[in-house]
Amino acid sequence: MLIVISPAKRLDWSARDVATTRPDFEDDALRLAKSARNLTLGELKSLMDLSDDLAKLNRDRFRAFADDPAEADTRPAAFAFAGDTYQGLEAPSLDPDELSWADDRLRILSGLYGVLRPRDAIQAYRLEMGSKLKTRRGKSLYDYWGDEIAKALNAQAEAVGTDILVNCASQEYFGAVPSKALKLRVVTPVFMEDKPGGPKVVSFYAKRARGAMARFVVQHRLTDPESLLDFDAGGYAYREDLSEPDKPVFVRAAE
Repeated sequence: MLIVISPAKRLDWSARDVATTRPDFEDDALRLAKSARNLTLGELKSLMDLSDDLAKLNRDRFRAFADDPAEADTRPAAFAFAGDTYQGLEAPSLDPDELSWADDRLRILSGLYGVLRPRDAIQAYRLEMGSKLKTRRGKSLYDYWGDEIAKALNAQAEAVGTDILVNCASQEYFGAVPSKALKLRVVTPVFMEDKPGGPKVVSFYAKRARGAMARFVVQHRLTDPESLLDFDAGGYAYREDLSEPDKPVFVRAAE
């Protein structure tokens, strides 16, 4: 199975003693960074609904985005992202064999880089997939990426001998994978909290659980979607009565 997750807005730029790989869509990242670099501060602020401080930070990041960055200016992707999903994934605690397995089967969907392996070297950035950044290919990043991300996932699935994709990404990011171009069976786990009025999805916890599911697949080297049903990290348990084909639901007691 392949697993896809979303990136994060927040970064952890701590130094990491991890060998990195080169992103497959690095040239596209450079082109998009140059497009973003041409935006005014106000345009950048509006593009991603940023505060003044965050707009300035990301303007400076795009200005500094290099064609051939020094090693000190990059970090491995799964270690650099620091949002809720990555608290569940806990990439720094994966052992070398687990990271090696993840390099072939875990992919991070990215507005700037398209598709990333866990150890792909990235420069600091923020560019959300839903951003309406105008390029020669259209008026949004969905227009820019077109079928390219789906094709990359198809190719990697073929390389590892699977036809199954476990979607642990958000709707915003998986929206960049057109179903007409994707040749894989998609399994999308759903994580809910057991509330007094019935189970509900709580975004904060669901994001963390998606990362934990990705970690579960990596650590157990899972290849069969039925084995996903054994997921029990954080107190979650499979609920057959709430599940649908290829949409297994996991519920836990609300915190």
